[in-house]
Amino acid sequence: MNPPCGRCNKPVYPTEKINCLDKYWHKGCFSCEVCKMALSMTNYKGFEKKPYCSMHYPKTSFTIVTDTPENLRLKQQSMLNSQALYKEEFEKNKGKGFSVVADTPEMQRLKKTQDQISNIKYHEEFERSKIRSDAPPPENRQEEQPSIPERYNEPAGQPRPPAVAPSSGGKRYQALYSYMAAEPDEVSLLEGDVILDVEPIDEGWMFGCNQRTGQRGMLPANYVRPV
Repeated sequence: MNPPCGRCNKPVYPTEKINCLDKYWHKGCFSCEVCKMALSMTNYKGFEKKPYCSMHYPKTSFTIVTDTPENLRLKQQSMLNSQALYKEEFEKNKGKGFSVVADTPEMQRLKKTQDQISNIKYHEEFERSKIRSDAPPPENRQEEQPSIPERYNEPAGQPRPPAVAPSSGGKRYQALYSYMAAEPDEVSLLEGDVILDVEPIDEGWMFGCNQRTGQRGMLPANYVRPV
């Protein structure tokens, strides 16, 4: 039995049958609902199982919701729920202090560059502080004060003797630590320096000549060892 046409309800024979929008149509009946323009399977647009052309295809419209007291109450309740969820998420992430960043090749390159810069700065600071930080404090030297020179902090009656060059023939010593001279009559040392003509002149202090620099003066006794 031949099915009825979706437009004229007359039987549709196989030779003129169009199967579309869950219905069968005569070729002449398959037309736009508004302008009756003949349509085909390539240019029709369906809406509610009815064919339309592109010009008369129904546009989707939005429904305006009236701000009734009930709708206003629901809107306010939704806002309160959103604020509660935001506060809950904030409390969960409060102690983390970081954001998830995609580990892209560019981010990996930037991270590697930052690590290299950090390592360079670390080594620079380390070399600057190495002279003073890797050695014990000189004996009989009080902590430096910002306004009073250290040598004037010694008890009265026990002044440090002046830096006078001793007679030749002193012993040879080697620096165990680096030391930066704090006074004009002191000698700066680098670890491994050889000190010539060393003579003890005070408790914890010696006089000698740095073979590397040729500088002569006072040096802390606990920074060197005999060789």
